[in-house]
Amino acid sequence: MTKRLTEVAKKAGVSEATVSRVLNGRGGVSEATRTAVLTALDVLGYERPTKLRGERARLVGLVLPELQNPIFPALAEVVTGTLAQRGYTPALCARTIGGVSEMDYVEMLLDHQVSGVIFAGGSYALADARHDHYRRLTDRGLPVVLVNAGVDELGFPRVSTDDAVAVEQAYGHLRSLGHERIGMVLGPEGHVPSRRKLDAMVQAANWGDAERECVERSSFSMEGARVAATKLVERGVTGIICASDVLALGTIRAARRLGRAVPTDISVVGFDDSAFMTCTDPPLTTVRQPIETMGQAAVDLLVTQIEGVGVLQDELLFEPELVVRGSTAPAPGR
Repeated sequence: MTKRLTEVAKKAGVSEATVSRVLNGRGGVSEATRTAVLTALDVLGYERPTKLRGERARLVGLVLPELQNPIFPALAEVVTGTLAQRGYTPALCARTIGGVSEMDYVEMLLDHQVSGVIFAGGSYALADARHDHYRRLTDRGLPVVLVNAGVDELGFPRVSTDDAVAVEQAYGHLRSLGHERIGMVLGPEGHVPSRRKLDAMVQAANWGDAERECVERSSFSMEGARVAATKLVERGVTGIICASDVLALGTIRAARRLGRAVPTDISVVGFDDSAFMTCTDPPLTTVRQPIETMGQAAVDLLVTQIEGVGVLQDELLFEPELVVRGSTAPAPGR
């Protein structure tokens, strides 16, 4: 007990006596101090006293699929900073291969009586994945916001980049450079944002069944992208639109292993404009997601739900921006 009091007091920045008063339900403690003590208790993983378990902490979970892709740490920085400004304590939950699953993180967050959860890049974006843990959140009435497109039936508020506009920008850019045979490296078949990008490409390029050979699927890794892009280059594609910057870097690697130069022989467009894309060789032409605006909007939507003001069920679409750098050039022979 003494160790717990010491740790919680240090975390909350108060005295052990103050922690004791809060845990025993005594008066003489401000609401702000009381909230800080309960949040510290939750963050440290200690169970609340029985009489305090019905109250939710000002703790918000941010669940990410990984931290290796620079776009997710960038989003985490915006979301955690905005949450702190609104008086909430962020709990960052990043999945790792063979580590804690998204489902397990949901259970942990529920155990800690969180006020709400923001998901980015989770299994909600995969149509054929299990979604039972999201329904647990719905059953509990817990505020939730999803970042980027997810399956419709979950019914959570969503903050998304407009995938159709992203593809229109990338496709229009490659066409303006004279590329006629343009391909795509997308995420898995059931990945909803990739589906949206493909639908937009079909519309923009007026694709029929014959052009479907210009699409290859991949896991969101450079290794997977290298395999997928190799097939496209061997089929004579000269411009490739990718569903992420990571896939674009794998595509550049594939072109070089086949003895093709980027951008002289093959032009590549990424998606995200994550950190260091100006430092790649060549610097990557990409479609920039408005991460700062989207992260702030996700927090605003969540806090609105937490405070009981209302729930916006519509999906908010944010317009991306094409950033032209060195990985695209006129088509060969132009």
